[in-house]
Amino acid sequence: MTIVMKNIVSKSQFKSQALEFLRQVESKKQPLVVTHLGKPVVKIVPYKDVSVLSSLKKTVTSYKDPTLPVGLKDWDLLK
Repeated sequence: MTIVMKNIVSKSQFKSQALEFLRQVESKKQPLVVTHLGKPVVKIVPYKDVSVLSSLKKTVTSYKDPTLPVGLKDWDLLK
């Protein structure tokens, strides 16, 4: 049985067909809002892997020898 997914379902609808709704959220990449007495109570969204380090890619300058002392001209640049 295929469920035609709406963006909003009641708790009773969700409870009886939760697995199918979750599969559709995953496949269609669209959120689902579950309501109780007509009021939204839960929003189910597709998982998106957001790595903290991915935002830093290509932003770091490489140094050949980071343990060497910093030159006087370099200190002036930091002011």
